Amino acid sequence: MAGFLSDLVQYRQLLLMIMVLGIGGTHLSGFQMSVINYTSPYIQKFINETWLERYGSVLHQETLTLLWSFIVSVYCVGGMIGCLCSGYLTAKYGKKKCLLFNDVVLIVATLHTGFSRRAKSFEMILIGRFLEGIGAGIHMNAHVQYAGEISPKKLRGFVNVTSSVFLALGKAVARILGLRDLLGTEDMWNVLLSFSGLVALIQLLFLPFFPESPPYLLLQKGDKAGCLKAMKQLWGEGNYHTEFDDMMKEKAVTKGTKIMNVLEVLKEPSVYPQLSTMLLLLLSLQLCGLSAITFYTSEIFQTASLQESTIPYVSLGVAISELISIIFCSSIIDHFGRRILLWGGYLLMALILVLLETSLLLSDQFLWMRYGSVILIFLFIIAYGIGPAGAVASVMNEIFTLSTRCFLVLFASSSLLLSWSFQRFSSTCSSQKQKGSQPPKSQKNSKHADLRRNVIRLWRRMLPKKRHSAPSSDRPP
Repeated sequence: MAGFLSDLVQYRQLLLMIMVLGIGGTHLSGFQMSVINYTSPYIQKFINETWLERYGSVLHQETLTLLWSFIVSVYCVGGMIGCLCSGYLTAKYGKKKCLLFNDVVLIVATLHTGFSRRAKSFEMILIGRFLEGIGAGIHMNAHVQYAGEISPKKLRGFVNVTSSVFLALGKAVARILGLRDLLGTEDMWNVLLSFSGLVALIQLLFLPFFPESPPYLLLQKGDKAGCLKAMKQLWGEGNYHTEFDDMMKEKAVTKGTKIMNVLEVLKEPSVYPQLSTMLLLLLSLQLCGLSAITFYTSEIFQTASLQESTIPYVSLGVAISELISIIFCSSIIDHFGRRILLWGGYLLMALILVLLETSLLLSDQFLWMRYGSVILIFLFIIAYGIGPAGAVASVMNEIFTLSTRCFLVLFASSSLLLSWSFQRFSSTCSSQKQKGSQPPKSQKNSKHADLRRNVIRLWRRMLPKKRHSAPSSDRPP
């Protein structure tokens, strides 16, 4: 740990650049994905009031839900477009210029969302969210590649994990600012949506003082002097022959090879092992249970008899736990390696999920198990942060060369956006069903209790055998 801290002091200029990259990179993605949850009721009310003022009639609930779905999904549509464009833009103009141009797009987007309330136009929110989605697709790809290319060899794992650190930081910042004590109010929701423009402005002002990535200057531009100058500016004075020789070897291997597009990568047999590894990592990340935990967290907190006013603060604690655990992962990943963190993280998560399911099934018989469920959620998030959250990003960024890395990041970013859009779509459908016809409370509770008792009987019969996951209908309402 002492050696790691001394390295951070030596590479302090690199740390400054990582911070500037992060706040305008994946930090914005995490913020924009989470902040929409806290502005949802206020935006829907704003749409209704605007429609009433224009046309003299109140919107039907189905139409309001449709417009709200457009606002949520247009971000993902813009994100996919940004992902598809990012590979060409970063190869032609470099990561630095792409991020600076992207900051301008984000500032324009936040001007639309920020002034939509004064202009009494919910269409401006649609435009702003679409532009934010395009910006997210570009800066997620550019940030991950940029961070991986500016890292020295002995800090490569630490620097690669910082993209996950800033993603978690964005989620935490959105939850903090979204509290009703701060900007999560009916009067300030447009200011909350505009916060990402301030962050983009900070990056726009400070990023020009940092160089383009050394591998890009050498491999794409053929500028050896510029490459060495960038390395000294970022890493300080020292002997960096090892890193320079590695880049020269890669240049010799890929001589005459340009940045590949998606079809060219898929047709190249030499990258099939890396593609298989990437698909396995992304699949494990999507199916590890994190989406289910995120979706049902508030309901589990309600089952534990937590007050409605304290649930946002407990959820904030979950986000902060994720952030701290990923920061810890970044400090140990170069020491323990990626494989140990992946295996250990997934094993812990699997064990915690079994315990969590058991505690939910037996929560009616043992009331203290409801509080155990809350603790297990925190432990699950911590295991995820220490293991897969950081290690997956590091592995995927290291197994590809510069010519194929654009495709990797494009695929990973698209996977993240699709996963988030599916969660939001499920959340919208769930809330719509709850607003529809609901059975009486007593009837609903009795049916739920009968189901729970039957499942507990089956669970006890299965104890000597292999355990199976309980059906989703057994989750607390």
